[in-house]
Amino acid sequence: MTQYLDFEKPLAEIEGKAEELRALARANEEMDVADEAAALDAKAAKLLDELYKDLTPWRKCQVARHPQRPHCKDYVEALFTEFTPLAGDRNFADDLAVIGGLARFNDQPVMVIGHEKGSDTKSRIERNFGMARPEGYRKAVRLMEMAGRFGLPVITLVDTAGAYPGKGAEERGQSEAIARSTEMCLKIGVPLVSVIIGEGGSGGAVAFATANRVAMLEHSIYSVISPEGCASILWKDAEKMREAAEALRLTAQDLQKLGVCDLIIPEPKGGAHRDRPATIESVGRAIAKMLKDLNGKDAAALIKDRRQKFLDLGSKGLAA
Repeated sequence: MTQYLDFEKPLAEIEGKAEELRALARANEEMDVADEAAALDAKAAKLLDELYKDLTPWRKCQVARHPQRPHCKDYVEALFTEFTPLAGDRNFADDLAVIGGLARFNDQPVMVIGHEKGSDTKSRIERNFGMARPEGYRKAVRLMEMAGRFGLPVITLVDTAGAYPGKGAEERGQSEAIARSTEMCLKIGVPLVSVIIGEGGSGGAVAFATANRVAMLEHSIYSVISPEGCASILWKDAEKMREAAEALRLTAQDLQKLGVCDLIIPEPKGGAHRDRPATIESVGRAIAKMLKDLNGKDAAALIKDRRQKFLDLGSKGLAA
């Protein structure tokens, strides 16, 4: 059952009425509601087009956070074969907010790493809503190091509001763990590609997305801070999140102009959650394209390419 966002309430009413008519017809076979239901479907489709024609940055934030969007686990299960999860940082614990392991992508051995938010109350609590602790980033460092040793391309799937800011995480060196993960991204001599599949929040996202190629789903976001956090700091009012979302330039479209995002992956009309298989298929094609672009480059060229990409950030403006 589709969960509707605040700005989709008019759509929810129309689609709800269409479903009510069909439910009545299922209960009473003599009722003929096909024409009425079809008219409501057409009206809903038109409204959906209008709502998603030109989403504001804040509405994109809402779509990026939609609980029914495909999560990292969904992509791993659909796009990769022979996935063998690897757990633990060999130091403190295993962090379930980060999943990673060996797999095959289009029959090519790879290392896949990503944030997992969870899909229901129980799994969201277990996964800490995708907010990794230091051990999650140290696990990622371990897996990237292994990939570098065996010459395996690394694919990262980013979907986090940010690294977990709790007391325990800070005591165990959260900022140092993020910095080490970012450093490892820059160091490894294998292709590294990243896809922002939902939220790309702060250093928690950068630690996985310091890649040769960065792709973003059409309605995903990538930012140094959440709009609510930015509003709380600048205006002392979290309700100013709409203005903050505009100012942060966190959409895929703005970030492509700024040179942060290399590729925008189209989403189905109404967002990734409306057609999960089509979204996952599109992400698979994008990953294949990015890996193909890096084929044939040696370790030194890959490292140089990656470093140069991040040294060049800021050289492009939105008018470029």
